[in-house]
Amino acid sequence: MSTPDNFRAIVIDKLGDEQTSQLREVGIDDLPAGNVLVRVEASTLNYKDGLLLSGAIPLIHSYPMVPGIDLAGTVVESSDPRWKPGARVVANGYGLGEAHWGGLAEYARLDGSWLVACPERFSTAQAMAIGTAGYTAMLCVLALERQGVAPGKGHILVSGASGGVGSVAVSLLSGRGYKVTAMTGRLEERDYLMGLGASAIIDRAEFNEPDRPLQEERWIGAVDTAGSHILANICAQLRYGGAVAATGIAMGTDFPATMYPLALRGITIAGVDSVHAPMPLREMAWRCLAAELDQKHLETISSEITLDEVFDLAPQILAGKIRGRTIVRLDK
Repeated sequence: MSTPDNFRAIVIDKLGDEQTSQLREVGIDDLPAGNVLVRVEASTLNYKDGLLLSGAIPLIHSYPMVPGIDLAGTVVESSDPRWKPGARVVANGYGLGEAHWGGLAEYARLDGSWLVACPERFSTAQAMAIGTAGYTAMLCVLALERQGVAPGKGHILVSGASGGVGSVAVSLLSGRGYKVTAMTGRLEERDYLMGLGASAIIDRAEFNEPDRPLQEERWIGAVDTAGSHILANICAQLRYGGAVAATGIAMGTDFPATMYPLALRGITIAGVDSVHAPMPLREMAWRCLAAELDQKHLETISSEITLDEVFDLAPQILAGKIRGRTIVRLDK
């Protein structure tokens, strides 16, 4: 497979104090160091990508930078014995889009140790319908089960349920036999969430404000993508011995809670990181996704855009106006 001299990429740069972003041609020799060259077929638009493009939080380590925290595609060249040309691969995290050029480009040069084989069951576009958000959701499910949270004991709460992590979490948990209550600020998405397997819908507004440090015991476990008062209120409502997998900051990075739920109810707050998760855990998560995730739900939760449309959608994902997963197709 021959490689072009130039390819299209979204490039973030800085002029003085101003960050700029544009879709432009980039030379193949401009790619950063790595021992595997991948022709990117699909990437995604995640919440963090919206932050990278907005410059609202200083996440980028050096300029110029290609955003895109995940990608799926086909190996073109490799000096890593684990990966041969023609292999289909997925990359998530490891500083993609922040410290190393990411997936919103037609080619990427990566370290082979960052790659996971794309499950045979999924096309590369379907792998990105899952993407970092779906892989993170699976890490959350595994984290809850390590804490002894099991089906049949009560309801699981999922915050940000109409977003990327939340949508996949609802599908995975319901598929494993849990009773899932979906928390959302978009109650018009009720039918969508019930279709993914939620058994009840709850308004996010009930969790937005400070409340008592100990509240009615309601949930055996939770997946939280929000942080701030939402996470604090979830902790205050966990049943004795319950656990929350905390993985998001959509509502803020603060955590205005007390020790009461931990000291008096023995709850566990399990932080879930998808960026630096060890490879055995990554591979387990992708194996579980391939075995369990309903492919019909992938169609329900995902939509497709092109590289040219990323700039229009990025502000919407920060505003919480995008349902599910947004695949960025680079092979069309």
